[in-house]
Amino acid sequence: MPHTPSDSLTPLSSPETLSLLKRIADALERMAPAAMPQADFGAADAFVWQAAARRLSPVPKVSRVEMSLLRGIDRVRDTLAENTQRFAKGLPANNALLWGARGMGKSSLVKAVHAEINATRPAESRPLKLIEIHREDIETLPDLMALLRSDPHRFIIFCDDLSFDADDTSYKSLKAVLEGGIEGRPDNVIFYATSNRRHLLPRDMMENERSTAINPGEAVEEKVSLSDRFGLWLGFHKCSQDEYLDMVFGYIDHLGIEGDRDAFRAEALEWATTRGARSGRTAWQFIQDLAGRLGRPI
Repeated sequence: MPHTPSDSLTPLSSPETLSLLKRIADALERMAPAAMPQADFGAADAFVWQAAARRLSPVPKVSRVEMSLLRGIDRVRDTLAENTQRFAKGLPANNALLWGARGMGKSSLVKAVHAEINATRPAESRPLKLIEIHREDIETLPDLMALLRSDPHRFIIFCDDLSFDADDTSYKSLKAVLEGGIEGRPDNVIFYATSNRRHLLPRDMMENERSTAINPGEAVEEKVSLSDRFGLWLGFHKCSQDEYLDMVFGYIDHLGIEGDRDAFRAEALEWATTRGARSGRTAWQFIQDLAGRLGRPI
């Protein structure tokens, strides 16, 4: 009998073929990225973005300072509060970069403003949500934005101590998401970041790019323009002695600590001198020491 080509073909419905197709389908399913789990935004008003698992972890109690205790930063406090209030009402608002001296309340202000707006919002409105993303997870920011885009809540995405090193290219993800991407920043999302540097990049990195480029101006334009994506630049500067003492006694009065105020003043100044800095953080560290010595829980 003559051999025909069809005799050598395995029917598609044969057990061998079906088993092979099933193995291929299983392999493709394992290779496909897992769908991001939907977040329960009713669980809390604050969350931390877990980049590896592509999920949001609720934070039942946020470590924060009351707005009234943030002294010496009145102008930037009011500016950020007004910007956030407009955003919470669905009005246009800007991304904000809080930059400057260490320990002067940059991250504390973001958390305090979030709490203040939720405390004073109309009962019928949805609460404003705060989401913290870690510096090392900035490359996953587009995934986080995609998760939030269709949700009816409004979100502050907050990155503390944001900066980029010489070999770091993740700033491009941030730049695209803030303004430059096709989709752009979702209307229900605003981005707040704190940094010790105004331009988010070390000066020697930009100078090195400038010195080795054919067109020095264009070489650093992309990196410098990252800061331009923040409509608000809020500067925090070292405080004076009077502002530092105002912070100290603000905490003392708030906590109801009684004692010799002249002695407290002298101790607070000595505390700042030994640490070589006057700041809100230094004031709070002194208060923790003082309360501990007096046997007062905070």
